[in-house]
Amino acid sequence: MDPKIWSDMLHPDISIVEKILRPVIVYIFLIISLRLAGKRELAQLNPFDLVVLLTLSNTVQNAIIGNDNSVTGGLVGAVTLLAMNALLARFLFKHPQIDKAIEGTSSVLLENGQIKHDRLKKELITLTDLESAARKQGFASLAEVEKAVLEPGGSISCIGKQSTLDKRRHNDLLARLDQINKELVELRAAGAR
Repeated sequence: MDPKIWSDMLHPDISIVEKILRPVIVYIFLIISLRLAGKRELAQLNPFDLVVLLTLSNTVQNAIIGNDNSVTGGLVGAVTLLAMNALLARFLFKHPQIDKAIEGTSSVLLENGQIKHDRLKKELITLTDLESAARKQGFASLAEVEKAVLEPGGSISCIGKQSTLDKRRHNDLLARLDQINKELVELRAAGAR
């Protein structure tokens, strides 16, 4: 076997320090860029968003690996990205205020059954996206949703309205439990005599 093959595969064309710094810089850039792009880019992907993310990964590939096509260089870059992600996750876990600044806060899209069109517009969420998120969570329509929240990670959480019938049944059940409790107290008092 030709020794040049092993040299080409294992010997990085740039220094290890540069191999580590390149992914760190690109990682930080992407975190900031995706945060500025909004929550929608993180989870509510449509085909256009997917194309942007795929081409973005291809665009920054050379910034991460440079002129190096060696296996060692690729592994160093991959390990650096994974290590950065793990370190950032641990750091943000210990510093919730910084995590909140990076991740952002949730946005209420629908409250008390009323759609917040200004928030939908700000977050670039269409009514169709909101309806789709509600259906995925088991609601037939937005009429069944009391509150819908766009979470910092980009997912939409829906909380259903409690129907009048459910409230009535709940109150009836509580009244029956109170009556049973009252009868138990009376029975215990009668048995103690």
